[in-house]
Amino acid sequence: MNPGLSRRELLTRSALGFGALAAADLLAAIAGPQDAAAAARTLPVRAKRVIFLFMHGGPSQVDTFDWKPLLHRDDGKPLPFAKPRIQFAQTGNLMRSPWRFTQHGQSGSWASALFPNVAKHVDDLCFVKSLHGTNPAHGGALLSLHTGSDTFVRPSMGSWILYGLGTENRDLPGFITISPTLGHGGVQNWSSAFLPGSFQGSPVGRAGLPTKDARLRHLDDPSRLPDARADDLALLRELNRVAKDPASHDPMLEAQVEAFELAFRMQAQAPDAFDISKETTETKKLYGIDQSGTDDFGRQCLLARRLSERGVRFVQCSHSYKWDQHEQLKEMHEKNAAEVDLPIAGLLADLKGRGLLKDTLVVWAGEFGRTPTMQGNKGRDHNPHGFTIWMAGGGVKGGFSYGETDDYGFYAVRDKVHVHDFHATLLALLGLDHEKLTWRHAGRDFRLTDVSGRVVTELFAS
Repeated sequence: MNPGLSRRELLTRSALGFGALAAADLLAAIAGPQDAAAAARTLPVRAKRVIFLFMHGGPSQVDTFDWKPLLHRDDGKPLPFAKPRIQFAQTGNLMRSPWRFTQHGQSGSWASALFPNVAKHVDDLCFVKSLHGTNPAHGGALLSLHTGSDTFVRPSMGSWILYGLGTENRDLPGFITISPTLGHGGVQNWSSAFLPGSFQGSPVGRAGLPTKDARLRHLDDPSRLPDARADDLALLRELNRVAKDPASHDPMLEAQVEAFELAFRMQAQAPDAFDISKETTETKKLYGIDQSGTDDFGRQCLLARRLSERGVRFVQCSHSYKWDQHEQLKEMHEKNAAEVDLPIAGLLADLKGRGLLKDTLVVWAGEFGRTPTMQGNKGRDHNPHGFTIWMAGGGVKGGFSYGETDDYGFYAVRDKVHVHDFHATLLALLGLDHEKLTWRHAGRDFRLTDVSGRVVTELFAS
């Protein structure tokens, strides 16, 4: 520095430098979406893709994987502490699980008799037994789990993941949801909301329609003659030209053009991806296909494997809407578990055998759990205050349990994991920093975890 330079002269001469710093900060704030997505890809990549097994309705944690000896001992007694101030409905005294719990694998993880086949894979499973949310209603709880918000329309986690990572296969959608529910938020659960439409989930079938009849809509139209298809492509080229003209920038038009282009490319690859007839008899048997009770969800799980190995980032399989047992818990949970137990075990075994499990994160979850207290004719009410999910593969610890509920399974009490924490952890396993994966909308930056979320690194394999 020139020792004869006054403070006023210094500020005058460096004014442009200060301006450049300010401009750089402003430019960073208005960086394009791809720049923002790239800025979030800062963490070690443990998983490349996700298969989400959604049990719509809310399976009971104290009847599946959260063994509570005191609940068994105190069957019929009043709950010895206060119930939540806000409840979905009233419940009575404690009700023990109708199923026997036993320990499995080298880890000694607990599982009930509802899941004899999944129990064989507990050494690959990472249990989170302290998940909790705030909404006791299906609609709000589904939206919270899928989008991070139970009050506003927000992009789904599959859309955020596709935005953050992009696609591994340009000829297939990056986010596919198989047999999705049309209730309790419906399309909002796989919507891209204010993210570009190209990040929205592509539904295959719908709840209530047999999976064997599920198709990607409008993939092909045999009634369209070659000349008509040529006209379609000419229109597509014109739309593409208009969309790329800066003077006529229209996000909706861009999304339509991208959808047309993807549909055209999919005609070559999608039919093969969804054709399970090429699978061996042994593989179909592994998933329970062509077997009574397990065929439908088995097809979903097999499609999930086929799509994942072809580079689809996020695949959701939904068992809808079956787990909401306010009455007849034993009869209905038994039926539901029998439909999914073998297919899920088959999926885990198949992924592991093909070397896909190490970088594919499998998530099993409902929108909430159920009360340890009885409702109606031996049923259980909704319980968002403490429930169990599990993950497998994709860089998580196998044969590991994290967190605890109280002695009866009502509240998460130790190492609590909020839904925002789950989302932050999910993104981190994929190499995405949840605080940096943002999208500017309506004057502020939004993210999947809103303004909270902790990455639960304790779940990560070393």
